[in-house]
Amino acid sequence: MKVRYSYLPQQFGNCPDLWSKLKKFVKSGDFTLGKPLLEFEKKFAKLIGTKYAIGVNSGTDAIKLSLKTLGIKHGDEVITAANTFVATVGAICELGAKPVFVDCDDSFCMDVNLVERKITKRTKAIVPVHFTGYMTNMIALNKIAKKHNLPVVEDACQSILASINNKNSGTWSDFGAFSLHPLKNINVWSDGGIIVTSNKKYYEKLKLLRNHGLIDRDNVEICGYNSRLDTFQAVVGNWLIPTAKKIANKRIQNANFYDQNLGKINGILIPPRIKNYKIVYHLYIVFAERRDELLKYCQKKGIEAKIHYPIPMYRQNAMKFLKHKIGDFPVSDYHAKNIISFPCDQHLSKKEMSHVVKCVREFYS
Repeated sequence: MKVRYSYLPQQFGNCPDLWSKLKKFVKSGDFTLGKPLLEFEKKFAKLIGTKYAIGVNSGTDAIKLSLKTLGIKHGDEVITAANTFVATVGAICELGAKPVFVDCDDSFCMDVNLVERKITKRTKAIVPVHFTGYMTNMIALNKIAKKHNLPVVEDACQSILASINNKNSGTWSDFGAFSLHPLKNINVWSDGGIIVTSNKKYYEKLKLLRNHGLIDRDNVEICGYNSRLDTFQAVVGNWLIPTAKKIANKRIQNANFYDQNLGKINGILIPPRIKNYKIVYHLYIVFAERRDELLKYCQKKGIEAKIHYPIPMYRQNAMKFLKHKIGDFPVSDYHAKNIISFPCDQHLSKKEMSHVVKCVREFYS
């Protein structure tokens, strides 16, 4: 049996109602900052629980423009997670700032206990990464940020509708940055991102930054960027967003099935499932003995398992200028060697997930 990783053909393969909406939209010619985008922003803000949402062209720009709004500039230091995807670090580096890495814990998020020792007089912001569908311990992190008067930008690109004590990711700080990339839980047909905030001053500046700094067609208030979310993609977003909670709940249900069954297999260790945390499983990851052998076995059996990510960001060639050495972030290194991701999306059947469990059990037996 084949168990695919990408669910896009199932999600968008049979959607005549969406095609009808898109055909109607194309006739309007309302392609840039159009009415469907404004509708999507309002719906997204309501879904997350903030006053405002601003559509931009990627999750990367969602982080970058948030930091730009805070005045982050060349030479500033921004604390972030050592095990994140390159986009988080790229957003920091695009502004000329220096990423300062903090190791993760077994929730795959930044170990908040290690943050304070990384703060210097050059530290100007903290970017926690809510990785894989978990959330960083924002209760503890916000105490540290407040103590040192540091703003926080949540990289929530992988954790839409994740929460702590029923408070959603992206609402714990000055900004929440989300991705609408096709591989994300809420996705569109191209790159896309969205920033949430409840600060009107920040909202007004973000609207300028994403659209060349234009107040109107003829007046440029500041030098900004070309980073608008295409209105075409907002039509797709408006079609999908009513199902956002259903998607999250189905992924949680699928993860629970895996936990109950994979957790019984010697050789597999389930990560901690933290009390009062809602984990939305953008990625379903477990720790596996003989991980590389297991990966090859699963692939041979038709299961498109993945590794996220085999080379930690701090060890990438692009980060050589930071002069880190192997072992500086031991938990990130351990994860890179021992974690494996299995398909967990809302379109998986019980039969497909049972095949995953069967093959893993066979491998270790």
